[in-house]
Amino acid sequence: MTEEEAIFDQGPPSPDASALVARLRAQVEHAVLGQREVVSQVLAGLLAGGHVLLEGKPGLGKTMLVLALARAFGGEFGRIQFTPDLMPSDVTGFRLFDMKSQTFQLRRGPVFCNLLLADEINRAPAKTQAALLEVMQERQVTIDGETLKLAPPFMTLATQNPVEHEGTYPLPEAQLDRFVMKILIDYPEQETESDIVSRAAAEVPGEMGGGGLEVVASPEDVVRAQAATAAVQVVREVVDYAVAIVQATRENKAVWLGAGTRGAISLVRIGKAIALMHGRQFVIPDDIKAASLPVLRHRVQLAPEVAMGGQTMDEVLKTIVESVPAPRQ
Repeated sequence: MTEEEAIFDQGPPSPDASALVARLRAQVEHAVLGQREVVSQVLAGLLAGGHVLLEGKPGLGKTMLVLALARAFGGEFGRIQFTPDLMPSDVTGFRLFDMKSQTFQLRRGPVFCNLLLADEINRAPAKTQAALLEVMQERQVTIDGETLKLAPPFMTLATQNPVEHEGTYPLPEAQLDRFVMKILIDYPEQETESDIVSRAAAEVPGEMGGGGLEVVASPEDVVRAQAATAAVQVVREVVDYAVAIVQATRENKAVWLGAGTRGAISLVRIGKAIALMHGRQFVIPDDIKAASLPVLRHRVQLAPEVAMGGQTMDEVLKTIVESVPAPRQ
């Protein structure tokens, strides 16, 4: 188990967090095998009220993860398959003139849900990407001058394929910054993969592997948990530690573009979520350290010579985080 996994999986949680996180985790892990760290990070993103960028090769359970989480708390699930011809109105909705009533009728887009899967977001042009990212930021949609609020909680989990780049429109840095975390999904271990194959082969095609999932919470429970997460205490020394890590990304010679202030804010927000999941009402430096990779890996760009030399983003970030002294607990 990696140090990051150990921090995310330590326990026990507080009574309130245990009642929510443990139930949600059990349901999601029933549907998505072998991705415990990914599930933990997605739950942290949900508690922090943020949006998550998922990156992994096709067929690793990204859709099933989002669907299982939505079912677990009784939330409405929405999905958009991003394509080059997708229009902003296909995301947000539009008004259509009804000949029978002689009035314009509102057709709500798929963003009107609790958990939205934005599949292969980088396959749509910038204008369509911007329409979704505005919804993510404002939690509202404006159609023909009418502003429509989205029902809380609202969370977008967008996916990117790290292999295929032909016909894609990469997200600009300013738009990537709207995601609180970038989570990497890797192949499961051999034994787990055999379990997945055996289970999938026994299912009727089209069932999505969601059999046996139960509703164990409500959207209102999630909103209350998000409020409790925001109320978690963080002392100035820990805030300074998060800011110091972000500033170190700007000063390191291996980095061409460092993280901005929103990166430090996201570090603290995810640190609060991790603390709540672990049963604490205060953030410790290890919470910030555990959040650093998923929070910063999409906000930083490596220097060209470093990238050409074969160093990965996570390797550079680990070196940067280790170089920043943590405050004494």
